[in-house]
Amino acid sequence: MIFNWGERTYVMGILNVTPDSFSGDGVLVQPDVLSAAVAQARAFAAAGADIIDIGGESTRPGSEPLSAQDELARVLPVIRAVREAIDLPISIDTYRAETAQQALAAGANWVNDVWGLQMDPDMPALVARAGCPVVIMHNNSRPKNVAQENRLGGRYVGVVYRDLIGQVSAELQASVELALAAGVKKGQIILDPGIGFGKTVEQNLQLVNRLDKLKALGYPILLGTSRKSFIGYTLNLPPEERLEGTAATTSIGIDRGADIIRVHDVQAMVRVARMTDKLVRGR
Repeated sequence: MIFNWGERTYVMGILNVTPDSFSGDGVLVQPDVLSAAVAQARAFAAAGADIIDIGGESTRPGSEPLSAQDELARVLPVIRAVREAIDLPISIDTYRAETAQQALAAGANWVNDVWGLQMDPDMPALVARAGCPVVIMHNNSRPKNVAQENRLGGRYVGVVYRDLIGQVSAELQASVELALAAGVKKGQIILDPGIGFGKTVEQNLQLVNRLDKLKALGYPILLGTSRKSFIGYTLNLPPEERLEGTAATTSIGIDRGADIIRVHDVQAMVRVARMTDKLVRGR
């Protein structure tokens, strides 16, 4: 599939192979995991998704890390099954080079690294060798900054940025330099501001509203606001009631320059993206 950045907004559907996703949609709780995963991927494709993002480790605030062995056991069978079922690009959501390597061999096409190539020193070289698209995300998550609330979930508090946009831009650029130094081509790189990862509610709102400032880095932008806690805390709503908040942040994000939106509710957000594209791109 060829991605013509700026022509329209592309939609990445989230397929969580987890029992503890913050959004409550992890297929690992289903009796037949592979059947549930394939059914969800097919539904996403039918609804207009352009990419399927498969991840085996929850990244919600305060979540427990998963071993590499357990991560591989979760994602590899699902990637193989989804690859046989649909023809869309598959993204592997991982920060581990070994998981990424095996996932690509199993049929994945992209790497989505929530730690921006900073967690595993082998990841930049792996992506360079694979020649695949890579999503480089900004992440300032620290367990000490997490506050939990039963109904609304975890959020980050007490996080200080001297200059939010400037610091996020500089730290994304540092990850880009790491990638380029390892041989990753500029055309492989997609940037993600990391909404919800080490940012307070107010900082997330500001980052969405000023997303256009990150376009100066010269790369496509992926935006992931779907059902996240900054929406919940803004509207006082639990994850299953955040569709309208997700739609609002998605539409504003597209207006500010997002090229890809990463979402749980694919059918609804495809419609939001198409309507917003008509308004802001004339397409």
